[in-house]
Amino acid sequence: MDNQMKKRYGLFTAICMVVGIVIGSGVFFKAQDVLNYTGGNMLLGILAWIIGGIVMIICAFNFANFGTKYVKVNGVVDYAEAIVGKKYAYMIGWFLTTIYYPAMTAVLAWVSARYTLVLFGSSDITGGLCMALGGFYLCLAYAINVLSPKIAGKFQVSATVVKLIPLAIIVVVGTIVGFINGNTVDAFSSSFNIEGGSFDSVFAGIGAAAFAYEGWIIATSINSELKEPKKNLPRALVIGTAIIMVIYITYFIGLSGGAPIEVLRLEGATAAFKSLFGSVGSVILNAFIVVSCLGTLNGLMLANTRSLYSLSVRDSGPKPKMFSQIDPQTNMPVNSSALTLLFCGAWFFYFYGANLTNPIFGVFSFDSSELPIITIYALYIPIFIMFIVKEGKKSVFKNIVMPILAVCASLFMIFVAIYAHGIVKFREAKVAGEFAFPVLFYLIVFAVIMIIGALLYKRKGKK
Repeated sequence: MDNQMKKRYGLFTAICMVVGIVIGSGVFFKAQDVLNYTGGNMLLGILAWIIGGIVMIICAFNFANFGTKYVKVNGVVDYAEAIVGKKYAYMIGWFLTTIYYPAMTAVLAWVSARYTLVLFGSSDITGGLCMALGGFYLCLAYAINVLSPKIAGKFQVSATVVKLIPLAIIVVVGTIVGFINGNTVDAFSSSFNIEGGSFDSVFAGIGAAAFAYEGWIIATSINSELKEPKKNLPRALVIGTAIIMVIYITYFIGLSGGAPIEVLRLEGATAAFKSLFGSVGSVILNAFIVVSCLGTLNGLMLANTRSLYSLSVRDSGPKPKMFSQIDPQTNMPVNSSALTLLFCGAWFFYFYGANLTNPIFGVFSFDSSELPIITIYALYIPIFIMFIVKEGKKSVFKNIVMPILAVCASLFMIFVAIYAHGIVKFREAKVAGEFAFPVLFYLIVFAVIMIIGALLYKRKGKK
């Protein structure tokens, strides 16, 4: 079998990947979390969305700059290899393959199943039916991506267009109605009178927004399959992330027009849609959310099917000859894809056992949808620093100023993750006379998996 993948995606598909992967379930239910964390303060909530968006755009700008220089098989791994070195690139690829991609994919499979059941009037979002449907969605996304990557790409475009419809409706109708009925004005005016709202609460809000913003880096996994990748990938990253930030902020404002803030804090986006469009509108919302989640799941699975392959073509990791093989009929790395599906299944089981039922992992129960963020941003930092060292003299703004800003943004996101999943959780547990520090135990799991990856690297005798 050949081990080269064909050029099959254009700029529009790449932009849809960035927008479609990031805009999924998070924007619908994390808006409620942001409001709760900021005590219903709209201004602080908007500030949380703005800060999260700025961090995303700064990092995406830098990766767009990398994309004009380096192209191989998987964006972030290519950049790490060219800028820092082969072993560091391998370790990032191992993290993406075993933790980041499959953990996020598993969560989206459950979320997709959850909203599907809600659409049909079921409230059993943690039971056997929901988990079975989530497992089915995992396998379906895998089958579509492996058997027909062109269909997967077309579905990504279609799902992106569909998921923007409810967002556009709430932005336009919610904002107009909100100014007519006074809800939007009240939401902003009351922000100056809310006691307890502080900049400290913004940190927790950013932690909630981070999940909604996360995923743009996944678009770099198809850079070797893009037509004119050195032009199209940077454009897709910059255009896509800018679109996402504008949509999130305007959507957040639009929600305030659909229902009073206290109602939104209790019932979330569904309350706004019911108020604006009635029960039928609520059903339509859930249908759009299902498509939105499935589109994000599709994009995540697309990245999963290529993650181990990106290591294997570098002759790294377990059995590289086996996992670098490309099927001549589908032009997809089927062996690599099958193993990463198993990783997704493992994280799917973990998410259920740690978050959806009585925790069966004890102190090792943590939120696998948000905590990988702490390590992905930490792994970006050496890339930004070494890029300054190697390329800084060629452009002060693009190769020095922006990477420095990206380092600061990454450090800030690490702090936010530690604050939201460490300090806050510790304080809450202490009040109840218990102990919890999820971020610590996530880092232990992370370290164990990375050590296994390092041992596999050494066993292959890499230089």
